[in-house]
Amino acid sequence: MTFRSKETLDSWIEEFRQFGYSLAVKVIPQDGSLGRDTGLVAINMMNAQTVTYIEPDVPGGNTWRITFEARETELRLGAGAALALSTELAMVSTLCAFLETKSHAFAGDDPAEIVSPVAEN
Repeated sequence: MTFRSKETLDSWIEEFRQFGYSLAVKVIPQDGSLGRDTGLVAINMMNAQTVTYIEPDVPGGNTWRITFEARETELRLGAGAALALSTELAMVSTLCAFLETKSHAFAGDDPAEIVSPVAEN
């Protein structure tokens, strides 16, 4: 299993930003076994005001998942705000797929054997 240091993830996030995405993203240090960073990426979604983060399914794994923590209050949006939220969600989805792709490349996985993140649930 691979492991991603904070420095590695910071460089991946910087690379992602160079594509023009405007998400407020930061890598959160999180100690796993033997003090290794496990890969926790926090996103500040301006249009949802909910705690959102991306991390590998399992420590060191190459499949990443997005978590949206529960809200205490309902979220009511007009059409324009819902559109803005959908744009943010598209960027979060793209970041998750990007991190997964970078993880597979980091691990030296054969691209022909990788299942597309879009095809997964």
